[in-house]
Amino acid sequence: MKYLLTIVILATTLFSCKPAKVFVEEQKPTNELSASKIIQKHYSNKPNFKTIYIKSTANYQDASQSQKVSAEIKIKKDEKILISIRVLGITMAKALITPTKVQYYDKINTKYFDGDYSLLSRWLGMNLNFTKVQNMLIGQSLENLNEGKYETVKQESGYKIFSNLGANTNISCYFDADRFLINKEEIAQPSQGRLLQLSYPKHQNFAEVIMPMNLIIDAIQNENKTNININYNSITFNEELSFPYSVPESYERIIIN
Repeated sequence: MKYLLTIVILATTLFSCKPAKVFVEEQKPTNELSASKIIQKHYSNKPNFKTIYIKSTANYQDASQSQKVSAEIKIKKDEKILISIRVLGITMAKALITPTKVQYYDKINTKYFDGDYSLLSRWLGMNLNFTKVQNMLIGQSLENLNEGKYETVKQESGYKIFSNLGANTNISCYFDADRFLINKEEIAQPSQGRLLQLSYPKHQNFAEVIMPMNLIIDAIQNENKTNININYNSITFNEELSFPYSVPESYERIIIN
């Protein structure tokens, strides 16, 4: 299922597509509040949990299809993530993500994938790991912001920091001015025509962590746009969770060369 794969690997399938036009806005740095201070304030919102259980609905749309599903997300901090996709209450796909590998199966196409991050990273053309998946789901930056050199732009509703992570990768993070939560993050490869945008329009304050209640993923790939809108309907913390995962017999394994 394409929507499952897109959710699981952060919609970064776009990083294996043909070039499209991507326009990057010219930045004008300002020193009103330094990037290091903004990053420090952002990371002061440290998540304090053992497990998270999210019940959500997800709307997937691209140029050829639109679909609404239920998504159950279980997170054991820094250890494993289980995503179950259901249609009309029936489990149609599952993904189990750990720090060492990614596994998923799709009942419609009767296929499954079982591989490590180096395999997926080569296929996608960008570095992928467990921390990035976990961070995306809890509203933290995909990248470690302490490891780059960032500049700042003051905006009406908060701050924007931006940096060039390499020869062809730009990152921009937009923070609110009160709690320095990420409202939006953009990762672009302009020369390859690739753009990934993660938006968090709504947050809720829990005792354990301030969580996004809505995650919107927009990806430009080969002049087409893919959109995934995930609404977190309920969130509970620190329950004893099970992470059942087994591939049905006779499913065909997906091989990535």
